Amino acid sequence: MKKLLLVLSLCMVLFVTTACSGNSEGVDVGISMPTQSSERWINDGQNMVKEFEAREYTAELQYAEDVVENQVAQIENMITRGVKVLVIAPIDGEALTEVLERAKNANIEVVTYDRLIRNSEYVSYYATFDNFQVGVLQASYIEEALDLKNQEGPFNIELFAGSPDDNNTYFFFDGAMSVLQPYIDEGKLVVKSGQTKVEQVATLRWDGSVAQTRMDNLLSAEYTTDRIDAVLSPYDGISIGVISSLKGVGYGSGQPMPIVTGQDAELASIKSIIAGEQTQTVFKDTRELAKKAVAMVESILKNEEAEVNDTTTYHNGVKVVPSYLLKPVSVDASNWKEELVDVGYYTENQITQ
Repeated sequence: MKKLLLVLSLCMVLFVTTACSGNSEGVDVGISMPTQSSERWINDGQNMVKEFEAREYTAELQYAEDVVENQVAQIENMITRGVKVLVIAPIDGEALTEVLERAKNANIEVVTYDRLIRNSEYVSYYATFDNFQVGVLQASYIEEALDLKNQEGPFNIELFAGSPDDNNTYFFFDGAMSVLQPYIDEGKLVVKSGQTKVEQVATLRWDGSVAQTRMDNLLSAEYTTDRIDAVLSPYDGISIGVISSLKGVGYGSGQPMPIVTGQDAELASIKSIIAGEQTQTVFKDTRELAKKAVAMVESILKNEEAEVNDTTTYHNGVKVVPSYLLKPVSVDASNWKEELVDVGYYTENQITQ
């Protein structure tokens, strides 16, 4: 009887192993995206799946809804099922060290997508935009709109940053402050709250409602009599929250809206720009980013070196990750049609209806 049970147990192990292997034979790539609550991540995921299918690769796409444990579990499941390559946009860039070691042990390579995975040597490539330049574009827009090079000021500004667990947050903020800090030091720009460090102005999970609450507090504490002239916002979802707060105290009706920047050219924000509420956003064509990530994966699958254009900037705490940086574009009321509609990213009906 003991021998029979042992044989049955071995058969069950063999069956499960074979079944798992069989289930994963058709899946070349596992794609792990952070959340479907942001329009851009939906687009990113769908664009990659389309690109993989066009090249006759199969891909599994999953969203973790901004829960780190969900993302780790989903990646673990993809590893177990035997995907050949993982494409990951991390929720928390420092939370995947152990699961990526499992991927390495299973001979699965990793491409980190738009957000850098930190503290792991098991990251082959990074596909992203020039994130420092994103911040430069946002701050340069404020600089030009307020004519800071020529006007004496002072102008009041408040600063917002992204999630503290996202490596991009620091690149965006550093890029922006490379433009704004000299004006703050000179006194042309005044941050009445005194909150000028990224740790003070970060917005956990890039949550617009968190940004709205912080803006409410800033307005009630610092701007009951003084006007706010500009808000550095790193992302459209944060911008929408900021604008809701501003409108709640009369901006946009009794007095003009301040300059409000953004990022990702989300549809709601483009409509807001046309309506004269949000002022600017930074467009990052996620179709091109998807193509670049897919090309990296294809190179891995063919045992070739992927194309990169940066081998110095992105050190993840363990290694410099070879990267390809795409160019971001500033968009406002003057050029949204040229930059978004003429290139086919949106239709004019999507924006104007």
